[in-house]
Amino acid sequence: MYRAPFPAQLSVSDRRVIDNNATDVRVYQVWKGSNKFFLGGRVIFGPDVRSIFLTISLIVIPVLLFCAFVSRRIIYAFDNHLGKLIIFILILLTVYDLILLLLTSGRDPGIIPRNSHPPELEEDGSTMSTDWLGSQSSAGVPNLPPTKDVVVNGVIVKVKYCQTCMLYRPPRCSHCSICNNCVERFDHHCPWVGQCIGKRNYRFFFMFVSSTTVLCLYVFVFSWVTIKKIMAEYDCNLWSAFLKSPVSGILILYTFMTAWFVGGLTVFHLYLICTNQTTYENFRYRYDSKRNPYNRGCVRNVCEIFLSKIPKSKSNFRAMVRVDSSSLFGSTMSLARPMSPNIPKKSFDIETGKRQAVVAEDFEDIHSQIDSVGGLERCGTQPRHIIQCENSNWEISPNISVMSAEFAMEQGFKDREKVCKKGH
Repeated sequence: MYRAPFPAQLSVSDRRVIDNNATDVRVYQVWKGSNKFFLGGRVIFGPDVRSIFLTISLIVIPVLLFCAFVSRRIIYAFDNHLGKLIIFILILLTVYDLILLLLTSGRDPGIIPRNSHPPELEEDGSTMSTDWLGSQSSAGVPNLPPTKDVVVNGVIVKVKYCQTCMLYRPPRCSHCSICNNCVERFDHHCPWVGQCIGKRNYRFFFMFVSSTTVLCLYVFVFSWVTIKKIMAEYDCNLWSAFLKSPVSGILILYTFMTAWFVGGLTVFHLYLICTNQTTYENFRYRYDSKRNPYNRGCVRNVCEIFLSKIPKSKSNFRAMVRVDSSSLFGSTMSLARPMSPNIPKKSFDIETGKRQAVVAEDFEDIHSQIDSVGGLERCGTQPRHIIQCENSNWEISPNISVMSAEFAMEQGFKDREKVCKKGH
């Protein structure tokens, strides 16, 4: 965890006070992104994790209705063992589908950790954009270029610089505005699973969508079988059969509409897998006018998705980091948008602005109280030190300001009056 460096003017006692305020927390407790963590950082969801409950209900409720109202007719219509096997397969498909949903939603999709400082201009083997180099020749002070040229399988690919994560995104990486993270091989952010779809969970996402399609078709077929059995048993028309088993009619309509949606999604992603594209790349028509450098043929593309080893997460969310108590307090107060363990805090949190907004005239008294705690209480003849931030060689860090504000509130105005009397 990066902290603001101690200014040279701080005494040993001041440093001791600040060190006493440091505490050890886990990475997920001060994570900068918008993710939600459970089970002590072992499970990571997106900020819209509540949508997963809607998805679960859309899967489970139709299955429960089928088991409660349609399964009896299925068991009677077929052989006893065959009818029970049909219901058992339905339950097995449902459990399998829910497991894939949790594997997709509750894992790191491929988040790239943020940098603590901007990268150097030539930190890797990539080259700068020629347009940027031309503009910098006429400009005065060079800045980080917005893009870099990277060669992928003989094709030049431009990678962009992320201002939020302070890194050049690897090829096929993009910053998700919902999760506030750079995700490797970013496909899209799926609201149905409440998580980004990236390199580490795309396989499970496709398996979830395809298994949902199979589940819908399974319920659709056997709901129709139930209606046909009713028509043959009572020698009635289709409408009368629907009246005798209305749940079967509802399930037929529901699964028909749902199968078009998830089935179309399955076919679309199967096309993306065979051509080695992502949804993000396909929607932007990146490979309409040029060769796709990642396309290695249909068979190899399929093997890359389903048979390659899933890389380990680049972020250890359960690792211990040391943070200042003041910055940790500010993080917990700002709507659960904590500070990253890799980035020093550069500005005040909005929610703690009232506590940090100390009047300039009172700040020198607060500073004198900190000195008095460390045994450096100012004597009566010593002139008062005035801190002028404009002419000073160092800035007062936000962490020290927060600590000073908290200390002043604890001491109260009475202690400050005593210090003023001693000064006179």
